Amino acid sequence: MGRAGGDRRDAAHRARRLDYPDYRIFVGCYPNDPATIAAVAAVADSRVRLVVGERAGPTTKADCLNTLWRALLRDDAAAGRQTQAVILHDAEDVLHPAELRVIAHYLENNALVQLPVVPLIDPASPMVTGHYADEFALAHAVALPVRNAIGAAMPLAGVGCAIRRDALDQLARATNDAPFEPASLTEDYELGLRVAALGYRSRFVRVRERENDALVAVRAYFPDTVRAAVVQKARWMTGIALAGWDRTGWGGRWRAAELWMRMRDRRAPLAVLTLAVGYLALVAWGLSLLGHGLLGSVPPGTSDLLAALLSANAVLLAWRLLVRARATAHEHGWREGVRSVPRAVLGNVISLLAARRAVVRYVGMLLGRAPRWDKTTHRFPTVLPGAA
Repeated sequence: MGRAGGDRRDAAHRARRLDYPDYRIFVGCYPNDPATIAAVAAVADSRVRLVVGERAGPTTKADCLNTLWRALLRDDAAAGRQTQAVILHDAEDVLHPAELRVIAHYLENNALVQLPVVPLIDPASPMVTGHYADEFALAHAVALPVRNAIGAAMPLAGVGCAIRRDALDQLARATNDAPFEPASLTEDYELGLRVAALGYRSRFVRVRERENDALVAVRAYFPDTVRAAVVQKARWMTGIALAGWDRTGWGGRWRAAELWMRMRDRRAPLAVLTLAVGYLALVAWGLSLLGHGLLGSVPPGTSDLLAALLSANAVLLAWRLLVRARATAHEHGWREGVRSVPRAVLGNVISLLAARRAVVRYVGMLLGRAPRWDKTTHRFPTVLPGAA
């Protein structure tokens, strides 16, 4: 199942390269986007389906996915068959040829399967696109495998995620309509939690076909400017840490692992506040040292307790940066691993700017305004060797 947008060659190329005998690609388009409709229509065939929604865009991604869901049901009814699972992708994703085989294998015992996401680093914007690579490398090599291992609900990434048909049917029955939440800004995150609440199992799958092969993962370019990154991350922060709290609560099960992970998901506002105070303190400390130097006075010393706390904090920060660099280097090479250290500062700045935008959006929602979907502008990559 696909979503609106993209060069018409994307759908055609995927249909040729995916190594699996039986699949269909549903591409959602808005009725007020004739250029995309024409591009998809040019390659539509028995595997690539053009689906034009009833509402003019842009709407939320979930609204578009519900349109595709209804088209899938009509398609299955006409063919006298039932699709076994749905896989979500954006139009700009570069797929591994083995993706469907790997997903089909793990769906035998799980209702949800999530593949890793590997952001591509644009040489023209290595800092902004690279900070996405750092964050996803850490999340999808460390955080999600741990989350899966301790049995906490697994949020989906919105791409490279598969949901079995029986789970989608149950979600649709719960709303008497369709499985995706059209009012949600982060329907992918919520979907994983909702499916887990129904008692289904999920699995984060990190595999390679052979030892030295590329990771079976989804690859794509993320925003390459600070402004675009702020817009995207503000939507994530609003949907997960702010509005998501209202929508999904704490899981209905008082389990330590689930509670901890949801607290971790929603730590962004507190983390950003701490960052802001920390950076302000760093600037104030530097100005204080400069002032004492100019005046020829001796700056006041620090207590033993404060010195110990600062030393422990420095060690923990160094360890976190080392783990981050190792995760990036494993996927993108040692040079990018080294660059991940200064990119952490840029990531913090982007988070600070995104937090301000997210709070403004969330306050508007509390005052009764409809959720606003900020479309992310993506770059469509040249297909990589060995990918679909």
